[in-house]
Amino acid sequence: MRVLIVSDTHKKHENLITIMEKERPFDRMIHLGDAEGYEDYIAELAGCPLDIVAGNNDFFSDLPREDEILLEGHKIMVTHGHNYGVSMDLYGVSEEAAARGCEIVCFGHTHKPVVEKKNGVLVINPGSLSFPRQEGRRPSYAVMELYKGEEPEIEIRYL
Repeated sequence: MRVLIVSDTHKKHENLITIMEKERPFDRMIHLGDAEGYEDYIAELAGCPLDIVAGNNDFFSDLPREDEILLEGHKIMVTHGHNYGVSMDLYGVSEEAAARGCEIVCFGHTHKPVVEKKNGVLVINPGSLSFPRQEGRRPSYAVMELYKGEEPEIEIRYL
């Protein structure tokens, strides 16, 4: 299963459209918040199942604050991350995911891409397609390949 992971699009969709065209086909898409009211538009663009959660800028949103999904036998926690102090460190979000029995946690909020193991959990932040904050400030996203019984393969990609 090929999963496209994005976050923090903040009403700017040019780069989102570009990467969707570039990365097709993908089987599922995960958006980690700060869609700012454009979740239906993003779902239409995706053209596949979309998992999306509310970010700190998704005011008055009916989106869930976080979710747990099972893909190809891999239990994944999906959250924006701002409620777990991800701007300071990855301890809180990785501990919560571990406590829930998740082997992967995907989050956004910091606008900085990360892929690392923390507390036995694979921690993924795709960065931001609209307002990157890491050195070089290149828009980023992640592509995850999942197969039953195999280790997930994650790659951060840049525009």
